[in-house]
Amino acid sequence: MRKIIAAFNMTLDGTCDHTSGTPDADLHQHYTDLMLSSDALLYGRITYGLMEYWKPSVYQPSGIQSMDDFAKGIDQVRKIVFSNTLKEVDWASAELANANLEEVVQNLKKEQGKPLLICSRSLIIQLLNLELIDELQLCIHPMVEGKGLEFFEKIHRRIYFNLLRTQVFKSGIVMLCYGMKKD
Repeated sequence: MRKIIAAFNMTLDGTCDHTSGTPDADLHQHYTDLMLSSDALLYGRITYGLMEYWKPSVYQPSGIQSMDDFAKGIDQVRKIVFSNTLKEVDWASAELANANLEEVVQNLKKEQGKPLLICSRSLIIQLLNLELIDELQLCIHPMVEGKGLEFFEKIHRRIYFNLLRTQVFKSGIVMLCYGMKKD
């Protein structure tokens, strides 16, 4: 069975707005490696739209190695987009989901292969509530935003995790990797 990994950035106060945080070369490399070790990236409509930012960088590199590597990585990995409003996606490696999130993830989880990477807050929350996340990777940025979207605001019940590993980046970002405790 495939592992389901949720990965996300947030600040010390739990804000997860895409404009919050302090990304650097190490963090881009971490996410590039994580993407390339996955069979697919699962996105909601909003996060998918934000990630389209990287498409032009594949053909017009920035000259910043870590960002260019991230752009190449995200371009080549399969992306499955969950949306009730999008009718099509125009990224060659992207497709719209053909069923609801739970059904798609359950079916993909049964297959052999590399892990699936869940990259959207809304999908992570839904899958945590469905107990379908195996591993939760949170990159905590060393700052307090003071406002914005809270990462865990829609969790329906208490969920317990086991700490699997940590990584501290030069910038002070800390990656906490947890395994979800199953009842």
